[in-house]
Amino acid sequence: MKRTITPVHEVQTEWVHLHYAESSIFKEVYGFVGTQGTVNLEGVRYTPVGRPSKTLLVFMHPASTLQLLPMPRELARHGAHVLCAGSRYQRNDSALIMENVVVDLGAYIRHAKEVWKYEKVVLVGWSGGGSLSLLYQSQAENPTISTTPAGDPCSIKQAGLMPADALIFQAAHTGRARMLSEWIDPSVLDENDPDRIDPGLNLYATTCRPPYSADFLAAFRAGQRARLRRRTAWVKETLETLRRKGGQEVERGFVTHRTMADPRFLDPTIEPNGRPIGRCFMGIPETVNNGPVGIARFSTLRAWLSQWSPDDSNADGVTCAKSLTVPFLAIEHSADDAVPQSHVRQVFEAASATDKSMTVLQGATHYFLGQPEMLQQAATICLDWLAERGLHD
Repeated sequence: MKRTITPVHEVQTEWVHLHYAESSIFKEVYGFVGTQGTVNLEGVRYTPVGRPSKTLLVFMHPASTLQLLPMPRELARHGAHVLCAGSRYQRNDSALIMENVVVDLGAYIRHAKEVWKYEKVVLVGWSGGGSLSLLYQSQAENPTISTTPAGDPCSIKQAGLMPADALIFQAAHTGRARMLSEWIDPSVLDENDPDRIDPGLNLYATTCRPPYSADFLAAFRAGQRARLRRRTAWVKETLETLRRKGGQEVERGFVTHRTMADPRFLDPTIEPNGRPIGRCFMGIPETVNNGPVGIARFSTLRAWLSQWSPDDSNADGVTCAKSLTVPFLAIEHSADDAVPQSHVRQVFEAASATDKSMTVLQGATHYFLGQPEMLQQAATICLDWLAERGLHD
């Protein structure tokens, strides 16, 4: 793949607001969807001044907003039109239903083609947006999902999803449920008391030091799977109890403690790359493990099944990649402190697209912090790849 330096453009920013009708039996997001019957979506579009384009690059994360990340604006500075699309759950994933996020993404793509008149759309799956993009594309090409994992109807089949024309998978993991299965703390004995733990599986005990033995890692990973399945069984039992009651209480929120305990953050011999050891993208792993912003910390019953249960979630990147047909570019950051080293490769190898490429950005961290040259290199890789396929002017 050639490397070119494209001109730098002034970038203009446009606030985007979409809304469409959808109703549910209860309000899942304050003020945005539920009994009022309307979904409101907010995003930001970056366009280079004086440079039209037939192609729009779309970034979307299930729960975050991506306009403050460096990559979208860098792509716009080098001539691309970029949309950072927020779902109805932006900045709050406690009630997030992945099937609804797919419909939200579809609304943006339809708007891009029918209102903004872009001829081509490219999905750029960054971090947690990677598995979302793959789920979206698989359902846009062949819609099969009619209910959420909790059994509630969803509108994917009725949404008329428009397939994207290519997909870039950058610094992205295989899915939220898989991530939780590799991060959750297996030492927890009582979900209602985070201080009741099994000392033999406590990654942060003073007696537990890396490098970890193969036996310890096998027991640790098995414990993670077991705890996650116990939690999921409780979720399903609670949801069924509410349904049997037949009253107006249909959902419940809950807390899951200790969800950041991946040995990879402490042991450099496990899937070695250039990541910092003793830290993760959220800070010190032991602090994050039971902090207020850990993954899956706050959830509803339905959200747990849709985004955090590996046995139930539809948003598994490896599974969805198997049906991919459009051109596919995978980019691994070799010093990523968020995405495990193996995840990008797993998705790339699973992708069934005949036109697929993978590159590794040596030394790149997850957010390119203090790496402006690496950021420019990443933008150039993406735009050259798109240009070779007629997707960048």
